Amino acid sequence: QVTLVESGGGALQAGGSLRLSCEVFGRTFSNYAVSWFRQGPRNERDFVAGISRSGGRTSYADSVKGRFTISRNSALNAVSLQMNSLEPEDTAVYYCAARFTLDSSDHSIDTSPSPYNNWGQGTQVTVSS
Repeated sequence: QVTLVESGGGALQAGGSLRLSCEVFGRTFSNYAVSWFRQGPRNERDFVAGISRSGGRTSYADSVKGRFTISRNSALNAVSLQMNSLEPEDTAVYYCAARFTLDSSDHSIDTSPSPYNNWGQGTQVTVSS
C-alpha cells in the first residue's frame, strides 16, 4: 500500500490552466502505474489520464486529449497533470490512483477504477464560464 496526496486544485475561469500533483509515499514509486480519475455531477469516477510504471506510455480520455498532459518525476515520487484550456465540463473532484505491478514489462494503463487499490483524497477543480 502507498499513500497518495493530491494538490493543485482550485477555481478558475474557462480557458485557464491548472497543474495537479500527486505525491506517492510509502513504497517503491517505480512499481506503480498511476492514473487520474475525476468525479463530477453524475457521480461516476471517470478515467482522465494515466502513465505506465516506466513513464514510457501514457493514455488520455478523448475529452482531454490535446489539453491535458500527464508526467511522472521519479526524483520527487510524483505524478503531475497539466490541464490547459479548461472548460466548465472539466469541473469535478480529481483523484490520483496507483496500481502496483512488479512486472517491469508491464506498460498497461487501466482506464477502469477497479484495478487501482490506492487512492488519494481528491482535489476539487471548478471551472466557470
